[in-house]
Amino acid sequence: MKLTFLGTGTSTGVPQLRCRCKVCTSDDIRDRRLRTSALIELEGKNILIDCGPDFREQMLRQGSPSIDAVLLTHEHYDHTGGIDDLRPYSYGEKPLYVYGDKRTTSELLRRQPYCFGMSDYPGVPQLRIKTIGDERFKLEGFNDLEITPLIVSHGKLDVTGYRIGGLSYVTDCLTMPAETLERLRGSDTLVINALRFKSHGSHQTVGEALEIIRKVEPRQAFLVHASHDIGLYRETQKLLPAGVFLAYDEMSVDVMQ
Repeated sequence: MKLTFLGTGTSTGVPQLRCRCKVCTSDDIRDRRLRTSALIELEGKNILIDCGPDFREQMLRQGSPSIDAVLLTHEHYDHTGGIDDLRPYSYGEKPLYVYGDKRTTSELLRRQPYCFGMSDYPGVPQLRIKTIGDERFKLEGFNDLEITPLIVSHGKLDVTGYRIGGLSYVTDCLTMPAETLERLRGSDTLVINALRFKSHGSHQTVGEALEIIRKVEPRQAFLVHASHDIGLYRETQKLLPAGVFLAYDEMSVDVMQ
């Protein structure tokens, strides 16, 4: 399994508009962060996790690879703002399935009904909704691949992370229930959000993310959904324990299944 970080930034992206801090003016490409999203290569197919407003640019940077399924963590704009740009992946007789919990899929149908077969306007995407709960599920078109939802709290909002074989992917977490922590155990690779070092009302800090990593003990862990307040890549990476990495855009890693 191969994981590529399409974007690793928080909702504002980095650089942040109208900011002249040392991170936003850095010439290190690792300090430039599109909104958080990832691509998983498995069984010769590609799974997209989240489809934010930078999706088009992210796909162009990767050479416009195919997409065979989409997993959504929640409905916030920085995670779903690129849904309309999925139209090149959903023409013809083979639909593209988009998976998410009941609240997320309901919100998408309310906002963009034309993307999901609820309009006969020419050229609209042919996406299909698949609503999931908190139990394991399988993806259409994949060979018995089971995915385990990882429910976390984003302040007052539930967010769905995903475990796929040895990979566990969690974003926009503030607190994590014990059941989800148990589902993380045994992960080879853990991706988890860390907004900054200072506390925040709906995102966990670097320290809080490191505490979860300490409990799970994955072979390797990657921090995502970072703001400019996390600091320069070259400085922050030096502060992290062995086996923990501040992820950056277009970084690719191998995951042991």
